[in-house]
Amino acid sequence: MSRRWAEERRRDVYWRMAKKMGYRSRAAFKLIQMDEKYHVFDGVRRVVDLGAAPGGWLQVAAETVGSDGVVVGVDLKPIEPLDLPNVRTIVGDITNPKVVEEARRLLGGPADLVLSDVSPNVSGIWEVDHERQMRLAWASLRAAEGLLRPGGNAVFKLFEGPEVSRFVRAVRERFEFVKLTRPKATKKASSEIYVVAKGFRGRPTRTSS
Repeated sequence: MSRRWAEERRRDVYWRMAKKMGYRSRAAFKLIQMDEKYHVFDGVRRVVDLGAAPGGWLQVAAETVGSDGVVVGVDLKPIEPLDLPNVRTIVGDITNPKVVEEARRLLGGPADLVLSDVSPNVSGIWEVDHERQMRLAWASLRAAEGLLRPGGNAVFKLFEGPEVSRFVRAVRERFEFVKLTRPKATKKASSEIYVVAKGFRGRPTRTSS
């Protein structure tokens, strides 16, 4: 850890807030802000979080759905136990249909909400990172198609770039309400944006992916 990086993190208000409130990552506030604006958790009891490590979004989801809800987190890396009775975790690849099936089994039924904050290993080469992120976004959308109940909601992370518009068109074919958003908690230098989608209609007969 460089001294400069450590100093920048200490000045980060969301990092300090996350530490104070016991969230595992500052990203928790991105989800909180999107819910405050778009109410993605309204009527939600079953949640799947794709790319869930280290667990900040799992914590927010578990708090929001309450003790009668269930939250399933999926990541390639093991997620340190959260000691939350309504959270289950899977170590697995979201592109693997068997992993999606296992998530649905642990939910006990179709999901009300699918969250995807999954990211690739960033190379620092913009074109490469955008392409890798979009592959994960498409994989997340396919997973959502297999997990969501009719009328369910989803949130997908993207990196800004030329493939965003095609992805958004595909999401609009599947959901009643779609918005691109950039939560205030997103770092200024980040190219992250999120697609908030509500009212799942199902996969169209002619897919865009």
